[in-house]
Amino acid sequence: MKGAIIFGSESDKAVMRKAAEVFRDLGVDCAARIVSAHRTPELLDETVKRLEAEGVEVIIAGAGLAAHLPGVIASRTLIPVIGVPISSGALGGLDALLSMVQMPRPVPVATVGLDNAANAAWLACEILALKYGDLRERLAARREEMRAAFALGAEVEW
Repeated sequence: MKGAIIFGSESDKAVMRKAAEVFRDLGVDCAARIVSAHRTPELLDETVKRLEAEGVEVIIAGAGLAAHLPGVIASRTLIPVIGVPISSGALGGLDALLSMVQMPRPVPVATVGLDNAANAAWLACEILALKYGDLRERLAARREEMRAAFALGAEVEW
């Protein structure tokens, strides 16, 4: 099972690292690449073809501002694409969010909240778990650990 993480700029690395951490924690192989849909469209096409050939089954794509990267990737592959809108610029990420969630049919981009690359990886793992029972078991165990931790309640000091 293999996922990929693509983002358009070095400045997005800190946000997107959170997706890699979830993948690593759950035992999902992943490749990460910085590729710009605007500055290097040919390289993006080559990258998508390479990821398909390598057997990647889900792609997480992060972008800010106009945020075309996830949509462009989705237009070039049938691999599911999960977009991570990155907060930046004058609109604080709203432009990126809308760019991803307003994709025309039949080229959807599943989209998580602003800067929430970790949630993108959790969703990617749920998609992969449809095929990989061992991953499904790890996800179920993590959910149970979370429930147990919250069931204890957290003491609050005022």
